Amino acid sequence: MNHQCKILLIALGLVSFLLFQQWNSNEKEITYNEHETIEPNEIIPKSFISSSLSTITATTDVLTLNITTIGGDIIEAKLNKYLLELGSSTPFVLLKNTPKHQFIAQSGLIGPNGIDLTKDNRPHYKTNSNHFQLTEGLNELRIPLTYQENGIYYTKTFILKRNSYALDIEFQIMNRSGKNATVGMYSHLRQNMMDSGGSITLPTYQGGAYSTQDTRYKKYSFDNMKERNLSLNIFHDQGWAAMIQHYFAAAWIPRNNSTSTLYTRIIDDLADIGIRFPNVTIKNGDSAKFKSTLWIGPKLQDEMELIAPNLDLVVDYGWLWFIAKPLHKLLSFIQRFASNWGVSIIILTFIIRGAMYSLTKAQYTSMAKMRVLQPKLQAMKERIGNDRQRMSQEMMELYRKEKVSPLGGCLPILLQMPIFIALYWTLMESVELRHSPFIGWIHDLSAPDPYFILPILMGISMFLIQKMSPTTITDPLQQKIMTFIPVIFTGFLLWFPSGLVLYWLISNIVTVIQQTLIYKTLAKKGLY
Repeated sequence: MNHQCKILLIALGLVSFLLFQQWNSNEKEITYNEHETIEPNEIIPKSFISSSLSTITATTDVLTLNITTIGGDIIEAKLNKYLLELGSSTPFVLLKNTPKHQFIAQSGLIGPNGIDLTKDNRPHYKTNSNHFQLTEGLNELRIPLTYQENGIYYTKTFILKRNSYALDIEFQIMNRSGKNATVGMYSHLRQNMMDSGGSITLPTYQGGAYSTQDTRYKKYSFDNMKERNLSLNIFHDQGWAAMIQHYFAAAWIPRNNSTSTLYTRIIDDLADIGIRFPNVTIKNGDSAKFKSTLWIGPKLQDEMELIAPNLDLVVDYGWLWFIAKPLHKLLSFIQRFASNWGVSIIILTFIIRGAMYSLTKAQYTSMAKMRVLQPKLQAMKERIGNDRQRMSQEMMELYRKEKVSPLGGCLPILLQMPIFIALYWTLMESVELRHSPFIGWIHDLSAPDPYFILPILMGISMFLIQKMSPTTITDPLQQKIMTFIPVIFTGFLLWFPSGLVLYWLISNIVTVIQQTLIYKTLAKKGLY
């Protein structure tokens, strides 16, 4: 078992993990909860919003929004602090309205006295300016849009805050019609259906996601939406509907005191996911208010956690989230002092490998003892012959007598694999690493090494560890196969994020240091 076991377990674990992730990214929802149904024509089925419409520009320190005066839809959202590409001066655009890709945030009022009735009959809001900016000294920017019809006064207000990717949308309805008025609010995200993208080494997801009081977090892909529309109850402030992608997300969070309905629907090649508030009857002379919060921005866990329960789970760490989340918190804590994410990864590596030193020592001690026992095992095999049952019994007795576990070299690796996989997703999902430089040629830790230097160094370090490690392999063919394992891994890691390869390289360097210290101790005991 020993070193062969170690290498093969790593290879098997990594490949199995990546295949599982690729399969899981295409997994389809097979169960549904059915409640109130959203009729397809109840909410405006506008397929494309013309760019010739009058728009309002709203700018804060972190966001630049384009809002249409017809309907009050957000048809463009630029993230001022995130660049489209490394080295570019163009900000990243999350929400957009182009013929090739539409991704917009819509909200409005429907019901008997709603004003968003059909695709050709939406309110033409009035406003006192087409340009709004959060100036120095102010922490809040309010953008009111007004509309009046049949004695009912509607005000749609966008409320943006400094250094915040969350904005509130409020509807104020004042009824002066002389009779009762009934309205309800909807808010949804609309996007072209597209492939989730990614690859087996860099799997990513682009599509819907939601949360309710019964389901903390669930992806709902475009394929899921094609198969069946969602219609789920959401209790007060206990859910949200989102469209997510690698590093970024947009999400609607209801702010009401009653049960809302989370829905999805398909119109042509567009998919909607959103929230529908129940209708409210407003007596003549009275008023009513609806409110939703919209997150448009990067997947910043700490900030999203404050906006809505479980919204931070859009940073999807998979089934090892309970390991990955603490790793991210530790990495972020280290970054406060290191001021370089690459240096932070190195420090994190030393911490992790230091914490696992006792396992590493047990692993190499077991491997060394197994090598010492090889002459006795060979003599036992020659003496017993083909009697497998007797051979097994005497081997176990020898292991017990010598206090050696045949799995001692493998168990530590099995315990380390979950940490490696969790760290893989920590580095994959951390928007903080996007476009973050390390040193020299590494300008983006979230991207592969452009010159493949780190993967090659990792392969060399892996080969060195292999040569240093005690082995019981005597078959020439097996020896050749084991020699090629570092080469295979090097080729495999060429396309991994450089931050992850950096972790593995430093981990191997630490392993070499630990091996040297452990083997000196074992040599004194005559085991190496």
